[in-house]
Amino acid sequence: MVTFCIVMFVLLMLFLFKYIDDLIGKGFEWYIIMELMVYASATNVAMALPLSVLLSSIMTYGSLGENYELVAIKSAGISLSRALYPMIIVVTMLSIGAFFFSDYMLPVANMKYFSLLYDARKQKTAFLINENVFNNSVPGYSIRVKHKDPDGQTLHDIMLYQKPSLQSNNIDVTLAQEGVMYRSPDNKSLIIRLRNGILYQETPGDNYSDIRQRLTRFRFKERVSKLDLSSFQMTRTPESQFNAPQMMDLKLLTKSQDSLYGLINLGFSRNYDLISPSFRYFAIPLKPHTKNLKYNKGRADYLAGLDHIKQISVINNALSEARAMKEQVKIRAGRYDELILDVRHHQVEYQKKFTLSAACLALFLIGAPLGAIIRKGGLGLPVVVAVVFFLIYYIISTIGEKFVKDGDLTPFIGMWIAIFILTPVGVFLSYKAANDSEIFNVEAYNRFIKKITARFIKKTAN
Repeated sequence: MVTFCIVMFVLLMLFLFKYIDDLIGKGFEWYIIMELMVYASATNVAMALPLSVLLSSIMTYGSLGENYELVAIKSAGISLSRALYPMIIVVTMLSIGAFFFSDYMLPVANMKYFSLLYDARKQKTAFLINENVFNNSVPGYSIRVKHKDPDGQTLHDIMLYQKPSLQSNNIDVTLAQEGVMYRSPDNKSLIIRLRNGILYQETPGDNYSDIRQRLTRFRFKERVSKLDLSSFQMTRTPESQFNAPQMMDLKLLTKSQDSLYGLINLGFSRNYDLISPSFRYFAIPLKPHTKNLKYNKGRADYLAGLDHIKQISVINNALSEARAMKEQVKIRAGRYDELILDVRHHQVEYQKKFTLSAACLALFLIGAPLGAIIRKGGLGLPVVVAVVFFLIYYIISTIGEKFVKDGDLTPFIGMWIAIFILTPVGVFLSYKAANDSEIFNVEAYNRFIKKITARFIKKTAN
């Protein structure tokens, strides 16, 4: 649990560093940020859980080896594999729970996370008034303030441009010596209470025939302007509009793949209907009545029998039809590529439901014997070793996933290739740990190198 919390904290910091520019300065309430971080934590479980299993297993058995407790266990006649049984049972139960989490909870967390992140990123920056700068954030208004008091609410030398309506080209100008601004209780309006100012207003003539305009000047002691801030309020997009493979469980992934394959097969049938009318110059019966169907080859000198103008006309007609057919086929080929890519994304997510559980088992199979070999506990060397092996697992799995999406590997091989590579490594380390191998003993390697060097020198001297 401790290593899981540490890894999750690191991943949350990476999340904040990545999206800090999209969250700061938009006036979000604290609970919205907390909600987004909770959903981000749920989506990071697929990365944090295998790494925490690897790190904790190395730390646990490294501490046992460092304190000579593994030696005491072996001296009592208990093998290392027997000492691993309790943790194998625990990690197996954890892997089963990880499968149910990835199938039931992770799709819901992904949907809520991506929908909330989408709304947060498209949210406008919070309304702020800076000194000596025209602020045009509020639609229909432009505000300039010469000076603001330290309280941030009292304004001096205010100039307010207001467009009464979208259809009107006139602009009302308000000049005030001072004012106070504050938000309404529902936080949907900005109220500016102006004092000692002048309002300049242009209005059209009395009738349509009078093209002249009137300029009216109002002096006021106090005037209230209410600015609409509804555009700065975050509006939630319906979650039904988000339908990515990461937001589906196994049943929905299977159903969605069947629908995509149905669209692909329908496209194949329509391709024939699209292309077949272009072959109208040849009569090709689908079921010929005679077995010996003769093909009458056209004359090679067909164009030679036509005059120059007709030759140009025939060639242009053929080129235009070929270009039209090429464009139609190109469009349908692009649609086919999109459907195939979508199918591959579904297949990747389908396999990920199982690889999370398998990754926990495979990394535990590496971490436990590795900790028994290095015999170091704590957060020193075990962290370095765990990060190295996890990076190997992550890089291989990422490359395999990319190959699957590009169509170079089948979904099963591409998504399980990291497990297939690391499992033999875990078996090898378990064998070495059971036989008290000195695989990480520097002195053993020094003795081996000196032995080889001595033999080489001896042969050279002879």
